[in-house]
Amino acid sequence: MFFMKPKPECTREDVANAQQDADCVIIDCRTPGEAAGGTVHGAIVHDWMGGAFQSKAGSLDKSKAYYLYCRSGNRSGQAASFLKSKGFEKVYNAGAYSGLSGL
Repeated sequence: MFFMKPKPECTREDVANAQQDADCVIIDCRTPGEAAGGTVHGAIVHDWMGGAFQSKAGSLDKSKAYYLYCRSGNRSGQAASFLKSKGFEKVYNAGAYSGLSGL
């Protein structure tokens, strides 16, 4: 059985622009161990699989835009869906870290 990578909902350039915008938050949904190998500059790490993401979601500002990524785009897609279900309107799955590396 093979799995398709989820298609990102935004571009690398969108994430680069978000880095410069105080109304945008970039979230790395990977584990701390994965993130130790490098993250997007300015990203905060909220591990989707370990429950950190879900526990911190209530403290996030719904007026901001959120750009989420992980290893493949799968976990960040799940996290984006979760935020949308909680009433967040500006949430984007930025896909895989490999496509954002160097930002």
